Amino acid sequence: MKPYVKLAECKTPEGESLELIEHDGTYMICSQGEQLMTSFSHGSEETLAELACSPFRPVNQARILVGGLGMGYTLAAATKALPGKRANFIVAELTADIEKWNRTHLSHLNPGLLDDERITIKIKPVQKLIRQASGEYHAILLDVDNGPSAFHGKKNDAIYSLNGLREIQHALKGGGILAVWSARTDKAFTKLLGKAGFDVSENSVAAAHKGSKRRNHTIWLARKKSY
Repeated sequence: MKPYVKLAECKTPEGESLELIEHDGTYMICSQGEQLMTSFSHGSEETLAELACSPFRPVNQARILVGGLGMGYTLAAATKALPGKRANFIVAELTADIEKWNRTHLSHLNPGLLDDERITIKIKPVQKLIRQASGEYHAILLDVDNGPSAFHGKKNDAIYSLNGLREIQHALKGGGILAVWSARTDKAFTKLLGKAGFDVSENSVAAAHKGSKRRNHTIWLARKKSY
């Protein structure tokens, strides 16, 4: 049996431990014994970006905010969905070591991704960038924690509150899209998005593009109404 190898470890700004582990060619980022993400199963993260960004392909200078760098799969899919040279991708990543791991241990997963001049990585909470914006983004992609029912990074709960969703409304352009990834469905969150004034669709998508496709994840697409 091939061993599990800890490649790196760090602390989040909240003091929680993150570990980067490799096993038989698969990479995992774990926290407190829970697997947050894996290089084996990332199909739904890519679908998140494709669904949110594709409508803005005709836009000359699309501006996209990505909450969470992770292993780079969501960001990579966003850049492919919007190949225009004038598109801008702002990534809010809470933990500096995650960016470091993407440039070292994980650089082969999405080769050359972080060399894309259209990408700006900001080491700060995505909530801060949202609150600083007014009608700025065509799409905001949230792949933060495990979705609205987060177990990691409790301060992120505020993103999914009614006030947090209204702040996102303010940060989006008219007709802009909020896309939220979750490991599971959450009917209460669907209702909350509607209460915040979004036009909402809840989508069940395959967790992976390879292997068994029986396991699904949830993606909410919430469009800001234009007035």
